[in-house]
Amino acid sequence: MDKYKYSISDLEQLSGIHVDTIRIWERRYNALTPMRSAGNTRLYNDQHLRRLLNIVGLSQSGMKISQVCALSDQQIDQLLKKEIDYTISSDSKIEYYISQLLKYGLAYNELKFDQLITSCIEELEMTSTYKNVLYPLLVRLGLMWRRDTICPAQEHFLSNIIRQKLFVAIDKIQVKNKTTASWLLFLPEDEDHDIGLLFAQYLLKSAGHRVIFLGGRVPMDSLKDAMAHNQSEHILLFMVRSRPVTDAQAYLNTLSENFSGSKIHLAGNSKLLTQLQLAENINWFQSIEGFEQTINQYQNVN
Repeated sequence: MDKYKYSISDLEQLSGIHVDTIRIWERRYNALTPMRSAGNTRLYNDQHLRRLLNIVGLSQSGMKISQVCALSDQQIDQLLKKEIDYTISSDSKIEYYISQLLKYGLAYNELKFDQLITSCIEELEMTSTYKNVLYPLLVRLGLMWRRDTICPAQEHFLSNIIRQKLFVAIDKIQVKNKTTASWLLFLPEDEDHDIGLLFAQYLLKSAGHRVIFLGGRVPMDSLKDAMAHNQSEHILLFMVRSRPVTDAQAYLNTLSENFSGSKIHLAGNSKLLTQLQLAENINWFQSIEGFEQTINQYQNVN
């Protein structure tokens, strides 16, 4: 059994499900069976976390909580396998790239992975490679983690190679700014998965926009300091991880108030973002195509 390392508050932060709701699901539906400390404190492990995330994901796809919680781990695994099957591309060439890159990545074969992804980028170009190959690969990887068929080290290995390729692609862009406006890119201080943010930087720089890239885990005070020195007209952030709706709403409200003179562009966890009330200066784009349209909209604005 995995080490018991999570409190119920940790599960709330990682899943976005309120502590009281987790307790209700445990009491009413036997959703989780935590370990108890000597002081009767609930303690959870990675298997509990995966099961909770799967319960959340399946319930958001339309199943009733009572139905999902009644499923065995094996039944949930079968449903996840079906979700993975849905990620298989109908284009045989695209699916070849996805499946082979996944195979090399899980085997820690950096040479083969690098050779294949380089060929893919040469054939499809970076934008199409990200949309059709890398993003679906990352989605499939996340589902495999939820099935407990890969370990965190494999996920980190694959993600870091993809990040390296994005860095190289960004570095190759010859900067020819077509607008005086600038974009400030960052992730909140509880977010560190920056692949989507790196791809956004690639798209912006390719379109001739000035970009200030802060990366992940940026505290609000650091963001204020960067804005004080640059006064960027556009701010872009991703909110990917699950979190309580009240926390996400409060964060975006603070962001909107502190930077009321800037247009704030938001992407990420659609299941979370659909539950939020967005201020007038916050624009939520729900797809890569939507972001590309936003880029084109501002490209010739001085």
